[in-house]
Amino acid sequence: MDILFDQTGLHFLLRWVHFMAGITWIGMLYYFNFVQTPFFKSAEGPVKGAMTQHVVPVALWWFRWGAMFTFLSGLGLIELSRHMGNDFSGAYMTLILTGGLMGTLMWFNVWFIIWPAQKLVIASAQQTAGGGEAIPEAAARGAKAGMASRTNTLLSIPMLFFMGAASHFRDQLAPNLSTKPLDTPVLTYWIVTLAVILLIEANGLIGPGKPTQKALTSVSGTITAGFVVTAILFLIATNLL
Repeated sequence: MDILFDQTGLHFLLRWVHFMAGITWIGMLYYFNFVQTPFFKSAEGPVKGAMTQHVVPVALWWFRWGAMFTFLSGLGLIELSRHMGNDFSGAYMTLILTGGLMGTLMWFNVWFIIWPAQKLVIASAQQTAGGGEAIPEAAARGAKAGMASRTNTLLSIPMLFFMGAASHFRDQLAPNLSTKPLDTPVLTYWIVTLAVILLIEANGLIGPGKPTQKALTSVSGTITAGFVVTAILFLIATNLL
């Protein structure tokens, strides 16, 4: 049992929690985008209202707390890695932090964009079911939450790629990075990568209704955009690291 309580054991336990929470979070994200949203588009009013009142709140509980525990365990892994002497300018940490940056934006969207809006949507559905009027701003807030959720689905594809690439492709993506300090090529990589990721985030949060959001209005478009962004970030990494 002692093996679980030294630094190596703690690192494993945090990673285990990170995996379980991440699977829960991304699983619920895909449920919302691939199953629930298409269903709601064709659902009748009473059925949609019942789902919004009784199913959506439970799904959102697992969704947001899966996101929170993924985020917190990820922070714990980074801090523990720092104490264990891992080089943050090395290939592994650079690629992990690239995925972590996207995961952090996704966590932000869950807790500060999607969840507050969905609370309003649920309250509006409950009010309507009780014979009252719908909350006027609920529809607009729900549309904004939907666009943030689609943005998270897009970002999840390159995020998962870079999390895996840190272990499997670090020598191919950044063969010399482990011997470099945080020099100009690495800084250039971060500037360009940050710009791409923040543009995607801004596109999802400003609006909705912009022409650049067209791909996010369908499941196939969102998935395709996710793979395109993965390819772009992959090319940035291979050319700048």
